[in-house]
Amino acid sequence: MVNASFFKNDEVNSPKHYKQGKRETIEVIQDYMTQDEFVGYLKGNILKYVGRFKFKGKPLQDLQKAEWYLQKLITEVKTWEQ
Repeated sequence: MVNASFFKNDEVNSPKHYKQGKRETIEVIQDYMTQDEFVGYLKGNILKYVGRFKFKGKPLQDLQKAEWYLQKLITEVKTWEQ
């Protein structure tokens, strides 16, 4: 049996509005950037979400989004070591 939360929109890890086609927006963005540009993009989003987490009314969600971008950055850096 599938957990009911499986069908719930995940506003942190995979918001519905980021998946209008067959690929997530982050994948399309990465395709259009150099590796250094993409790393800068990830770092900028980490800073954005950490910097404003107290001001938008959903502090935990913003910190989770920052964590998502940090994990994406860690994954990217791991590819350099392979």
